[in-house]
Amino acid sequence: MVLGSEGSFGVVTEATLKIRPLPACKRYGSLLFPDFETGFAFVEKVTREGCKPASIRLIDNEQFLFGQSLKAQETFAERMSKIAKIFYLTKLCQFDLKRICLVTLLYEGDFESVDRNEKKVLNFASICGGISTGGANGERGYILTFVIAYIRDFGLDYRCVAESFETSCPWDKTMSLCRNVKNRLGLECRRRKITHFLVSCRGTQTYDAGAGIYFYFAFNYTNITEDPVALYSELEHLARQEIMSSGGSLSHHHGVGKIRQIFLPQTMSKAGLSSFLALKNHFDPKNIFGSKNLYQESKM
Repeated sequence: MVLGSEGSFGVVTEATLKIRPLPACKRYGSLLFPDFETGFAFVEKVTREGCKPASIRLIDNEQFLFGQSLKAQETFAERMSKIAKIFYLTKLCQFDLKRICLVTLLYEGDFESVDRNEKKVLNFASICGGISTGGANGERGYILTFVIAYIRDFGLDYRCVAESFETSCPWDKTMSLCRNVKNRLGLECRRRKITHFLVSCRGTQTYDAGAGIYFYFAFNYTNITEDPVALYSELEHLARQEIMSSGGSLSHHHGVGKIRQIFLPQTMSKAGLSSFLALKNHFDPKNIFGSKNLYQESKM
């Protein structure tokens, strides 16, 4: 009950940290797959086989193209190299540029174990129809996740509002969940006459039973009379409902806070909520702890 209570019962006064030595070898990698479904099948297979690297992330086509658009202006030689790569992908490999997805990889450990793990992963990738695209692309993929928050802030100057939200779900529900949420947000945007929007997702964490899914949602609010922040909150609320209807969790790691309080009765039994509220009222009757996160009896 205390773990996961988001500070509702008290504050942390002491913590013990476990320090690990830096790995002797740190190596990036990347793989292209013909579509998101094939990429997810690969990620699940690697995870279930117990040979996933230190980090493995699956990026959908929208996010892949977005990342490509952020590259610096190309030189003539780089442009020619890009044309050759596109020819190889589209003509020889028969990949559709509007469907391909990217898997970024990070291996850590001693050199022998990294070599062994990388060999296994590349073998599975070949079986699943993927091709290796090198470590530089993998490193750029991880850098994108670090800078995307700054890109979001930069977009505000151009009347674009954007944010991320996440969930987790079992393997057998991942594809339908991603598809349903993207379709729902697209439908709701069109209903509200939002013509310029982006809905993207990626698999960020993998487990034996399922995966953590991250969504990025952005839209341009030029010519929209509504408050863009309130409109975004409304659309995110609808996306969260779609996530839960599709078998996803209320949260993966962002927590419940204030934004998702209203969904708690859908994820906790009446007995569980009553137990939580009884403990809260006993230990913190004035509701001092937690800054009203997770708990507001009026919303239960």
